[in-house]
Amino acid sequence: MLKIGVIGVGHLGKIHVRLLKDLNNYFDLVGFYDSNEQTAKQISDEFGITYFRSPKELINAVDCVDVVTPTLSHFEHVSDAIKMRKHVFVEKPLAETMDEAKKLVALCHEADVKVQVGHVERFNPAFQAAIPYFNSPMFIETHRLAQFNPRGTDVPVVLDLMIHDLDVILSVVKSRVKKVSASGVAVVSDSHDMTNARLEFENGCVANLTASRISLKNMRKSRFFQKDAYISVDFLSKELEVVRMQDVEGEPDPFDIVLELGKDNKKKKILIDKPELQEVNAIKEELKSFYDSIKNNSIPKVSIENGFEAMDVAHEILKKLQ
Repeated sequence: MLKIGVIGVGHLGKIHVRLLKDLNNYFDLVGFYDSNEQTAKQISDEFGITYFRSPKELINAVDCVDVVTPTLSHFEHVSDAIKMRKHVFVEKPLAETMDEAKKLVALCHEADVKVQVGHVERFNPAFQAAIPYFNSPMFIETHRLAQFNPRGTDVPVVLDLMIHDLDVILSVVKSRVKKVSASGVAVVSDSHDMTNARLEFENGCVANLTASRISLKNMRKSRFFQKDAYISVDFLSKELEVVRMQDVEGEPDPFDIVLELGKDNKKKKILIDKPELQEVNAIKEELKSFYDSIKNNSIPKVSIENGFEAMDVAHEILKKLQ
């Protein structure tokens, strides 16, 4: 069991506290720190855990820390923990600026600790089930739309919402981004509330991403198009649909859906897969994965380098918006 502490117990941090209490075969939740004393007292009373008066005091008492503070303070807490040779789980994005992110990567390598970035959609059961179907998708379209919530408006929608899809796409497309285009608008906050971006990869793949935090409805859906297959991942409803085409040999079954392509009388059968997915808590799964990387001395599934790469592309998009 690993001793862990949580830094930041706001809306998401409180969820982490509850899940870490459930994961008592993996983690011993030693305590937490939060800069808001009133919130800290409520959490301490509700969960019966120790409130540390300073983040460094907490870091010193544990094997690893879970940083769930606003992005502006990620660098301070993550760098302090790494310098004290502690493993770190940090919510996305890794840091506020690319300079901070570069420094954290260097510190991580120097201290030889595990740092996992909280890109939770990698652990979404719909995406996990889709992974075996991916085979060099050449066009990807994502929509991540959210109803307005003041929480998160301290950063542009690219860093608040779109970065989830950037991380997912970068994990699927095994190629470098060669061109970025983007447009966006600030409607209700001081930073962009709605953004559309187009990524072109060296292997020819194109990804079109839309993110909005001023939508009338919530949507988190990605569509992947590749040779002989269309893969739809609904991150919100946790559903996967795969439409595949398969060559028909001989006479098709009368109940098959068959396309006649004309050329050489070639026929393809349409197969539609909509697998039943096991209900899992993605945040709990990523915390278990963090534990495994420490215990097995393995690279975290969403490593600090992955977090850096997603940030790098996100900041290229932000440059285009300027």
